[in-house]
Amino acid sequence: MTSHAGSSNRRIALYAGSFDPFTHGHADIMRRALGFVDELVVAVALNVNKKPLFTAEERVEFIRASAGSEPRITVRAFNGLLVDLAREMNATMLVRGLRAVSDFEYEYQMALMNRHLHAGLETVFMVPSNETTYISSSMVREVARFGGDISALVHPVVVSALQHKFASRES
Repeated sequence: MTSHAGSSNRRIALYAGSFDPFTHGHADIMRRALGFVDELVVAVALNVNKKPLFTAEERVEFIRASAGSEPRITVRAFNGLLVDLAREMNATMLVRGLRAVSDFEYEYQMALMNRHLHAGLETVFMVPSNETTYISSSMVREVARFGGDISALVHPVVVSALQHKFASRES
């Protein structure tokens, strides 16, 4: 594949979420999405309805650590409508992970609204690998809060950050 920045034939997708924290499940979706796009923008949402454990900057760094040196992945924070970011990044696809059937109704409604706001933007739903399907950020936070082993669930940088975050709350 030849890479031409700004070229209209590049397939650019957005993978957005709060990623608080970024898990191996998120990383699985991120890496597999690269199989059908030229560039993936992982967008950390600044959701006004959520009080995140980690700052947007910390979450961006966790994702960068997980992405390693993969040149086709860009990580950034964003605020506002995802469709506006899609226009800014020339993205034509949204990648969304579905862990359970219960996720589908909300995600389906969001996909329809995003299509209403940006007709050229398609939503692709991906299911996690069997090994990561049970991992959620909220479960990881809960296990970490009580000192459980999360090393198989998140990148080592995230393990360290969670241990530090909860150790500092105890003192």
